[in-house]
Amino acid sequence: MSASERIDQRIASLDDWRGARLAEIRKLIHEVDPEVVEDWKWMGTPVWSHDGMYVLANPHKDKVKITFFHGARLPDPKKLFTAGEGGKWRAIDLREGDKLDTTAFKALLRAAVAYNTTYSVPKSKGSRA
Repeated sequence: MSASERIDQRIASLDDWRGARLAEIRKLIHEVDPEVVEDWKWMGTPVWSHDGMYVLANPHKDKVKITFFHGARLPDPKKLFTAGEGGKWRAIDLREGDKLDTTAFKALLRAAVAYNTTYSVPKSKGSRA
C-alpha cells in the first residue's frame, strides 16, 4: 500500500472531527506545495516532504498535532505554534472547535518548503546518506 493510500485509510478510520481536520491539513499542504511527497513513517505518521521532510500531522485523543521539522527557523508572526521549545521543531496543537488561520498556516507551509529548498544538502550520486 502506498503512503498516500495509508493516509487516506487513516483519515477514513477517524470518524470524528480529527479525520476532518487531518483531511483539511492535507488539502492545504497540497494546495501550497503541488510537488509534495507523501510518506508514512514511524508506524503510522503521515509526513510531507519537499527536498526533505518539513511537516507531519498526528491525530491524538484530544487534538491533532502538526509538527514542522524546522519550525524554530520559520517566521510565525500570527503565533500559530503552540508547542515545541527545542532548537529545531515547532508544533501546532489543534483541539476540537479550534479555528485554523489558513492564511497564516499556508504562509508557514511556504516558509517550510523554502527553508528545505534553500538549506537542503543535495545528495551526490553514489552517496550513502
